[in-house]
Amino acid sequence: MTGFPRSPKLTRAGLVLIEPESGAIERIITLQYASETLQRSLQVQSIQDEPDRSQPLRLTGPAVETITLEAELDATDQLEFPKQNADAVEAGIFPALSAMETLLHPSVAQLERQNAQSDAGSFEITPAETPLALFVWSRNRVVPVRVTDLSITEEFFDAALNPIRAKVSLSLRVLSVDDLGFKHRGSGLFMAYLQGKEQLASRSASGPLADFGIGGLP
Repeated sequence: MTGFPRSPKLTRAGLVLIEPESGAIERIITLQYASETLQRSLQVQSIQDEPDRSQPLRLTGPAVETITLEAELDATDQLEFPKQNADAVEAGIFPALSAMETLLHPSVAQLERQNAQSDAGSFEITPAETPLALFVWSRNRVVPVRVTDLSITEEFFDAALNPIRAKVSLSLRVLSVDDLGFKHRGSGLFMAYLQGKEQLASRSASGPLADFGIGGLP
């Protein structure tokens, strides 16, 4: 927000981590400075064509959507007010970077539990389950995701070599009902996301056939 009183408050993007069963919020990761571009890729899921027959109109499930974006983290503003930002003074942006990195690691407790199961001769080691991550980019885009890739470039450091500025590149895979199953809490969020797309699509203006240089369809 700028110093002008009538300047609009900027909406930020980020990730919200929730407990899959209860839906309780466990952590909110705000992207301090989100990039000006958001790259999305949608791959159709359809019936495979047979050698002598095509099935172009039959979809087997929601498209596989991936999202790629960049963000910038900077502790400079916090360091200007050290008394109000003790964590930034002590560790720079390490806490924010660590919060993102924990999305890709099992917790220490989970690893110790797996090791205990292995030492006890268990035939089946319980896979570690992470909180459900929701990607939030405006109120029209709240969608369950899995972080598939995280790249961090640390650029500036304080006297203790704590990073104070970094660029982060995130790759996200949207989790659909195919991934989660209809009974999972995240599936309800995905269906709301998909329904939102359908509602927005219905508001898209339809042009006349004359725009294509034709008066009607054969």
